[in-house]
Amino acid sequence: MLRVLYFVHDLSDPAVRRRVMMLRAGGAEVALAGFRRAADVAPDIIALSPIELGRTRDGKFGQRLAAVARAAATLGNKLRHLTRPDVIIGRNLEMLALASRARQLFSADVPIVYECLDIHRLLIGQNGISWAMRSAERMLGRNAALLLTSSPAFVRDYFKSFGQTRAPIALLYNKVLELVEKPEAFNGRLAAPEAKEPWVIGWFGALRCKKSLDLLASFTRRMEGGFEVVLRGRPAYSEFDDFDRRAAAEPFMRFEGPYRNPEDLASIYGAVHFSWAIDFFEEGLNSRWLLPNRLFEGCRYGAVPIAAARTETGNFLSERHIGIVLDEVSEGALADRLGGMDRKAYTAARNKILVQDQTTWVCDLRDCRALVERLASLSPRRMNDMLLQAVS
Repeated sequence: MLRVLYFVHDLSDPAVRRRVMMLRAGGAEVALAGFRRAADVAPDIIALSPIELGRTRDGKFGQRLAAVARAAATLGNKLRHLTRPDVIIGRNLEMLALASRARQLFSADVPIVYECLDIHRLLIGQNGISWAMRSAERMLGRNAALLLTSSPAFVRDYFKSFGQTRAPIALLYNKVLELVEKPEAFNGRLAAPEAKEPWVIGWFGALRCKKSLDLLASFTRRMEGGFEVVLRGRPAYSEFDDFDRRAAAEPFMRFEGPYRNPEDLASIYGAVHFSWAIDFFEEGLNSRWLLPNRLFEGCRYGAVPIAAARTETGNFLSERHIGIVLDEVSEGALADRLGGMDRKAYTAARNKILVQDQTTWVCDLRDCRALVERLASLSPRRMNDMLLQAVS
C-alpha cells in the first residue's frame, strides 16, 4: 500500500477531506499533517489522528508564514513516530516548504508532489514581495516530482508563463467525488417554478466574493421577488464587513449555513434552478483562471451554471454550448438574460447539461486509483515493490 504524507493548509477545509477520501479510495494509506483555521474538523479526518501544526487565520498571510516557520523548527519531533512515506504532498506553497523539510528528515529520495489549486494574488505582482515568493516557489519546486493543479489556465497563464516549474504536470479537476465504479446520470428534476413562484439561484462553497454578494442582492431586489438566492457554505468573514447581518437583511436572499461535501450536494443543488459560478475574488487573476468546485457540482445535479465570458469557466461552458455565459456581469445583464426565462428555455438549458457524459463532472473510483498509481510511479522503492509483485 502506498504511504502518503499529506501536508495541508487547513484540516477543517472540506476540499482537504475530499482529497483524503480520494487517496484512500485509490488504495493509499494517508498520514495527515496540517494547520487548522476552524474548530469544525470532520470526524473522519479526526479519526486519522492528524498531526496538528498550529492555528492559522484566513487572510493573515504574515501570521501564516510565522506559523510555518515555527512548525518547520519542530517538525522532526512531530514526525518522529511516522513510518517513512513513499510520497509527500504539499498542498499550496507554504505546505510545499514543510514537505521539503520533511523530505530532509526522512530521505532525499522520497518524491515530493506540489498540489496548487489557487494562485494567490501575492504571487502575481511585480513588487519585491511577489518576486521573492515566486523565487521561493521556483526554488522549492525544483524538488517536486509532480505538480497537481486544477485548471489549464493555471498551467498556461501562470506556471508556464512565469517559468515556475519544470515538473511534470497533472490536471486534477475539482469534480464531484463519487466512490463508485461508474457514475449514473442524475435522475432528479427540478421543474421551472409555477406562476408567481421565484426562480432560485444557488451560490455554494467558499463564499468570499463581496462583489458577487452585492450584485446578487441588487439583482434580486430589482426583480422584486422573481428571483431568490440561497447561499450555503463557509463565508470568508475577512472579506465582508458583516456577512451574516448583510445576508439576513436582504429580502430575497438567505444563508443556510454549511453543508457536507459530497454527501449533501444532490439535495442542495437539486433544490435550485441556477448555480452561481462567477467569482470576482482576486479579479482578473485567480478568479479568471480557476474552474471552481461549484461548476462541476452544479452541472452534476442539473443546476444551470451562470458564468462570465473571458474566464476559464466561461470558456469551459462555451466549448460545450451549455450554461449561461455573460459578456458583461452586471445587474442589467443578469436582468436581460434571466428576466425573460420561461419553462421551455429553462428545460432546454437544463437538459443540455444532463445529457453530458457524467465523467465530465464526476471523479469516480477509477480516477482515485489512477491518481494513486500516478503517485506510486514517482517512488522508486514503491515501483520496485510493484515490479516484484508482478513477476512473483
